[in-house]
Amino acid sequence: MRRFLLLYATQRGQAKAIAEEISKQAGAHGFFADLHCLSESDKYDLKTETDPLVVVISTTGTGDPPDTAIKFIKKIRDKTLPPDFFCHLRYGLLGLGDSEYTYFCNGGKIIDKRLQELGAQHFYKTGHADDCVGLELVVEPWIDGLWTALNKQFVSSKRKADMTSDFSTPSNISLQTDLVKPEVLPIDLQIALLKLDDSGEKNSEASTQNITNVLSGTLIEDFEPSLTQSIPPLSRSALNIPALPPEYLDVQFQEPPGQEQCQVSFIPVDTVFQVPISKAIRLTKEDAIKTTLLLELDISNTAFSYQPGDSFNIVCPNDASEVQELLQRLQLSEKREHCILLKIKENNKKKGAAIPQHIPERVSLQFLLTWCLEIRAIPKKAFLRALVEYTSDSTEKRRLQELCSKQGASDYNHFIRDSYVSLLDLLHAFPTCRPPLSLLLEHLPKLRARPYSCASSCLFHPGKLHFAFNIVEFLSGVEPVTLRKGICTGWLAIMVDSVLQGNGNVSQGNDVEASFPEISIFPHTTNSFRLPNDPSVPIIMIGPGTGIAPFIGFLQHREKIQEQQPDGNFGAMWLFFGCRHKDRDYLFREDLDHFLKNGILTQLKVSFSRDVPAKGEDTSPKYVQDNIRLYSQQVTRILLQEKGYVYVCGDAKGMAKDVNDALVEILSKEAGVEKLEAMKMLATLREEKRYLQDIWS
Repeated sequence: MRRFLLLYATQRGQAKAIAEEISKQAGAHGFFADLHCLSESDKYDLKTETDPLVVVISTTGTGDPPDTAIKFIKKIRDKTLPPDFFCHLRYGLLGLGDSEYTYFCNGGKIIDKRLQELGAQHFYKTGHADDCVGLELVVEPWIDGLWTALNKQFVSSKRKADMTSDFSTPSNISLQTDLVKPEVLPIDLQIALLKLDDSGEKNSEASTQNITNVLSGTLIEDFEPSLTQSIPPLSRSALNIPALPPEYLDVQFQEPPGQEQCQVSFIPVDTVFQVPISKAIRLTKEDAIKTTLLLELDISNTAFSYQPGDSFNIVCPNDASEVQELLQRLQLSEKREHCILLKIKENNKKKGAAIPQHIPERVSLQFLLTWCLEIRAIPKKAFLRALVEYTSDSTEKRRLQELCSKQGASDYNHFIRDSYVSLLDLLHAFPTCRPPLSLLLEHLPKLRARPYSCASSCLFHPGKLHFAFNIVEFLSGVEPVTLRKGICTGWLAIMVDSVLQGNGNVSQGNDVEASFPEISIFPHTTNSFRLPNDPSVPIIMIGPGTGIAPFIGFLQHREKIQEQQPDGNFGAMWLFFGCRHKDRDYLFREDLDHFLKNGILTQLKVSFSRDVPAKGEDTSPKYVQDNIRLYSQQVTRILLQEKGYVYVCGDAKGMAKDVNDALVEILSKEAGVEKLEAMKMLATLREEKRYLQDIWS
């Protein structure tokens, strides 16, 4: 069997899952995939590799390679390597990214570019999959085409004329699929069609036209597609659905061990710090659209350290009511305290089957669902395919097949991916779907820790760490519609509220010191969002809403440094801040006034998007990018003449792109260059680490 080397680098598991899918399909196409993580450098050697190389790599942060690729990239970036170092390599690369971020698929682009510089050549075109519109729109066709490209590569590498002439490469090699015939149409359509059949015109042209009219006329307009129902042409299509993922986990329950807890630590103890919340402040007023809290953590008794601009991770649990609901739906409520014992099924067909690393040994079912599995994760198509086998109703089964099929890609994106549908939502929508616990453990990803920006300076608040967040609230997209809170922000809010009830409700701007519970935190691995080493360099800070958080740390730090060096040379500090209402959600207003009054903050430009200008007043800027345009000369001077830094923090979906567009616009205008040249200027700032972003979706 023809071998190729398959390497992946992942941050959240997507690249690994795709690489495993490629490995699983390889055998059916006559190949053997030698699968390894990019970090496992002891298991492969690209210097001597003669077989084709396939790389699947994700992108994290605003354009960083995943942690598992950092050492590899550092190694191949060695400037002493000759330009023909990898001239023997033939490779194909699939990059994963999100076009909402500035550096789309940058992890893959870094490796792709460097391999080319070292002499490696493509045997297959590079793919860039966009999580913003759905990875599968690129991933699935890319995998389909991979087998043809590998066939051609193995043929050409033989360099034997007789083999080349005799060998016929299939022109269309596709995914292994199960062909599913069209099943149940909506009941009104069935009745209408039966009436046409009974009219005695079954075989006539008139009957054919009547059926067409029924299927394409006003009757169809009465139906809207939804999560649970499709309409033609999808409901009448033959479907290409993924092959059924092999089940490989065997779950056993063990009686609770008396008074002893079967729960153990599931995160390395040398990286996680247990710290108490020492203070809570509500930054918004009662009538604000969003509630924003500032929490203070006491890190004085730990080795945890940070710099202004750094971020950190909070280990958080799933919502308790959702865990309870899931236990009931799985009919496992009575076994919540039982310990889970996992084994690999004998004779399973999954290549490299192993117990998922994020599932610890000997923990209770309750603990597992609460702390280990991302039960709100958007189900992938492979999971939907597996759920089909545990759904008894034919209509529900057909709809699940549609949603995981190639033909149903648009419905999957709209009704599942873009609607943030979770496993619980699916179980509500498809009542006869009753999956076993083992299936959940095979498909649900690890419950991720949530990252937050540090909103303080350890010089200003020794032994303390501040962070700010909005309490995220949204409605579920499936009946029954319920109000949900963000997994981490909802949990933190509940903890704070439970303590504040005994101290009276905290009013806006007031803080309450009380006995709060401890939470688990650990440092973020890559922190580049930091102040310049030279304090004389001017900086521009752009952060609407809670995006202002790291800049409070910047300003606190600068104040203390200036106190220590009263004769020092300190650059200007500009802040562009924005919120909805001046009197409701102007975060850190008193702090900013203090920094402005004391000369720490050189310029403060604030925009209010929802406030209506008073009668007779000029229209004020609504968003931070509007204010940036008003001060285009000063911003351009700081960035180009004074070699300053610009920092952007906040929402990636709209704000970060709008700010980027505004910067391109003002650079083009003030420097008198074309838009493309202005974009190159910004790209240079990024390369010089003078245009830094801390953004999230």
